[in-house]
Amino acid sequence: MKTTNSNESIQLFDDQPIRTAWNESEEEWYFSVVDVVGALTNQPDQRGASNYWAKMKQRLKEEGADQLLTNCQQLKLKSKEDGKRYKTDVANTEQILRIIQSIPSPKAEPFKMWLAQVGRERIEETLNPELIAERLVATYERKGYTKEWINQRLMAISARKELTDEWKSHGIEQGKEYAMLTDELTQAWSGMTTREYKNLKGLKKESLRDNMSTTELILNMLAETATKEISQVENPEGLKENMKVAGRGGKIAGDARKAIEDETGKTVITGQNASQLNHVVTKMIEASAGMTGKDEDTL
Repeated sequence: MKTTNSNESIQLFDDQPIRTAWNESEEEWYFSVVDVVGALTNQPDQRGASNYWAKMKQRLKEEGADQLLTNCQQLKLKSKEDGKRYKTDVANTEQILRIIQSIPSPKAEPFKMWLAQVGRERIEETLNPELIAERLVATYERKGYTKEWINQRLMAISARKELTDEWKSHGIEQGKEYAMLTDELTQAWSGMTTREYKNLKGLKKESLRDNMSTTELILNMLAETATKEISQVENPEGLKENMKVAGRGGKIAGDARKAIEDETGKTVITGQNASQLNHVVTKMIEASAGMTGKDEDTL
């Protein structure tokens, strides 16, 4: 089974994250079995879900479901706990439906409906890619981001995709090499690696870009766009040459940052995260000054 990191995503079922991967050649979703098991059995953490799945596999073998377990495959998916990649049992929709038949859970039927929805949305997005942007906008709006920031974020996503496509065309491997190049250009414009930048903002697993101010986001986008433009002209091959280009692209944005700071007398880099920046309406103004006893939408 061939999938790429760009085809991985987190889908939410009942506010529980389910790691998924889209197989382009098969046109099919694969789901982390441990995540599905955890969501259906209300396990408090990934270890509990893993233990449940291990015992369940033994039971399935005893029931003669060896073929089902043989057909389940493994992918290196990013851990929700430490962010590292580990081999993870994954199953397609048909296999997941068979697995959940063996799980006594009141969530089984809602989960079946959720599976159908996930598949339908992917087909719709394939036919009409604009739906991807619409759903992304809706997600950011629910989180309380302003329309101005969301528009900028969508442009940044497009710029990032153009850069990673450029890296891919020059022999760069997704994962570790992408991270190394990103660190190079990030350090060149901000003076920090990605990890140092996230530490400054008090982030752990959260997206750095989702916690940038508008100016930070624009400068990061400038660094990525400049890197792509230089690469298209010079056609660097391999990690070493692309690292040099990433540093030069980042420096262009770094010079722009210094010029802004010289003119305004203020630093561009901020330790504030999304909840502290003014492009996010904090908890939707506490859900309009109180929800009269109703739960807030905290997606």
